[in-house]
Amino acid sequence: MNVLVFKTNILNQRMVEYLSPLLAEHPEIINWSVDTEDVDKVLRIETNLDVSETEIIELVNAAGIACEVLKD
Repeated sequence: MNVLVFKTNILNQRMVEYLSPLLAEHPEIINWSVDTEDVDKVLRIETNLDVSETEIIELVNAAGIACEVLKD
């Protein structure tokens, strides 16, 4: 299992619900969550090892949501 962490512009539960079908349908995503209370609106994704950060960023960006790798 791999954990990927991203900075987003997901502001509220409605945006989380909008993104939900895209992430739920991805066959390699095991679990995911969004912390809308965090300043970076953190999207945390647990995946199988063969999913890249770039693939997730492209998927989320295609939905009109900003997404980038969260730097330590």
